[in-house]
Amino acid sequence: MTESLYNRLVSEGDDPDAPERVRVEHRGDRAVVTLHEPDRLNVLSAPLVRQLRRALTALDDDPDVRAVVLTGAGSGFSAGGDLKMMSAVTERRNDPAPEGVADVWRWIRREFGGVARLIAASDTIFIAALNGAAAGVGLAWALTCDLTIAGDRAVIVPAFGRLGLLPEVGTSWALTRRLGYQGALAYYLRGEPINAHAAQQLGLVHEVVAHDQLLAAADEWCSRVAAMPAHATAMAKPLLRAAADASWNEALALEEFAEPVCFTTAAFAGNVHAMLAGQRGPAGGS
Repeated sequence: MTESLYNRLVSEGDDPDAPERVRVEHRGDRAVVTLHEPDRLNVLSAPLVRQLRRALTALDDDPDVRAVVLTGAGSGFSAGGDLKMMSAVTERRNDPAPEGVADVWRWIRREFGGVARLIAASDTIFIAALNGAAAGVGLAWALTCDLTIAGDRAVIVPAFGRLGLLPEVGTSWALTRRLGYQGALAYYLRGEPINAHAAQQLGLVHEVVAHDQLLAAADEWCSRVAAMPAHATAMAKPLLRAAADASWNEALALEEFAEPVCFTTAAFAGNVHAMLAGQRGPAGGS
């Protein structure tokens, strides 16, 4: 029986002898995850994707890690899907495998989509630091992160249309919400690279900094996360993500159910007592 393409890719990705394609640097309450195949612009090969899933899963499970920076090695963030992998798919388009195209769907959903779902569902704050060109699924992951910042050498590359593909792995959702329908369609039809400053004006990235200050800027955002009570950022992330697609009444109800929990925390009580003590000092003349 013909081996499943999905199983073959998983086996290739989990090969213990595969080169290291993802590097993780722990920095106390934060971590930097680097896509590391710079000679291929961090293309999403099977080893890179599987290694990334394992790394992000481990960080998501670590209660001491409150923020994760996702970036790329070399001159690119990620060139997107592996053309060699895509070629293997086209070569098997007439393959009489029992599941046919569902085999490709499984890779897209479980692996590409699995990373995006992990980022979105995690209580950890994910910060994409775009160091260079970001295309395809790599761009989708960056847009899924909670904050996307860019170095001034970064470029957004809408390569879907030129390959005869559609926006994928959540990109259609992100583009229509940031650009509107017409803006998203124009982005898709033009297929032209967008520099970092233009991407910021369009709302595709939150901040642009000098290339050599990119990781320092990302670390500043990690410090902002660390300065907040842990429960606050963990609860604010799912609240704000849900509110983005909720009506006003629904968003209000979400807030009303979430806020009372915060009143019960030691962090809130301590901050209130400190503020009251500060107010009493000047008022009492002491």
